[in-house]
Amino acid sequence: MTVTIELWHVPDCPLIDGVRAVLSECLDHTGIDIPVQEHRGPYPSPTLVINGIDVATGTAPSDNVCCRLDLPTHDQIHTALTHSLHYP
Repeated sequence: MTVTIELWHVPDCPLIDGVRAVLSECLDHTGIDIPVQEHRGPYPSPTLVINGIDVATGTAPSDNVCCRLDLPTHDQIHTALTHSLHYP
C-alpha cells in the first residue's frame, strides 16, 4: 500500500490547524498510520493532497497562491483515505 498525504500551506495560514485536526481525526478513525508531509511555501493554502489529488476538489491541485475557503470536510477526507487504501 503506497499512500501519500501532503498538506500544502503558506506560512502562518490561519486555517491550517483546523485542517490538521480533521485530518488527524480521520486518520485515527480509519486506522491509517502514515506520516503527513507538510509543505510550506507559495501554495493555495491550505490544500490537502492525497495520492496527488486535492481532497476538496477531487482534481489535481492548483498552483495558484491563494487563501482557500473551500476546506476539505471530514467526509471528503475520510472518503479519500478509505479510497486510497483500496485504489492506491
